[in-house]
Amino acid sequence: MKKKASPAPARLLPSRTAVKRAAATPPAKAQVIRFAVIGDSHVGYGNSSGIFKNLLPKAVSGVKPGFVIFGGDNAQAGADHGNHADAYYKDFKDTVLSTLGSIPYKASIGNWEASTRPLFTKYLGAVSGQMNFPGTQGKVKYVWLDCALGQFSPASLALLKKLDDKHFYVIDFHWPLKIAGITVEPSHVLSQSETSKFFMAIPPKARNRVLAIFTHHGHLFYRKLDHIYPGFATTKFFVCGCSGDYKCKPNGDRGYYDGALTMNGNQVSVEAFQVKVV
Repeated sequence: MKKKASPAPARLLPSRTAVKRAAATPPAKAQVIRFAVIGDSHVGYGNSSGIFKNLLPKAVSGVKPGFVIFGGDNAQAGADHGNHADAYYKDFKDTVLSTLGSIPYKASIGNWEASTRPLFTKYLGAVSGQMNFPGTQGKVKYVWLDCALGQFSPASLALLKKLDDKHFYVIDFHWPLKIAGITVEPSHVLSQSETSKFFMAIPPKARNRVLAIFTHHGHLFYRKLDHIYPGFATTKFFVCGCSGDYKCKPNGDRGYYDGALTMNGNQVSVEAFQVKVV
């Protein structure tokens, strides 16, 4: 005697109310945090203060950025054996505070500031460290390093060794890395040894979490958007132009990067475009 086939289980259809709710729920919008990257203002040299005072408002006008990065040689502090360093740092910081208002910022240390570290710390904070990238709710970390004299400090390398796969990272320091194709004057690029130290200090699990590296010192704009080093297939690398009067051609690479950090669910990306200022 044949067994009767069991009836197929009834399909549960979503209610009309549930369908309406689903249709009415828009997809999550990407969050975009604007930021600016400014390098080598050399306040205290020639007309650098005036040039910087003209350039900085342009960098923060229009769509207000959520963060400003200053990449070192902010002040010509080491000139004259540092005799006027305090005044130069004060001039730089007064301009920043009066222009940025409540916009957060962080400055890296450059070679012209290396001999005046106590004053740098007094006016601009720690020479290396890590913080939440403003507006990202801690998902993205901003890391700034000390390689002021062409070598990464032990504290900077120790910071890199602690990077994890739970966050994304944007990193800034003064000297450019030595990577294939870079067009910066060779004397203004880190050695191959220091470049390797930097990359190898970052744990393998964190290497695809490094979104972008911003560097300075070369007084010109350069960028490479992928495969900057083995294991860093998607990291973007940037060299920033200058924002002052020291070794900076008026019709050359004076300006800043207009950056955008985009978060869309678990996807995070960085774009940065050169803006020239004559």
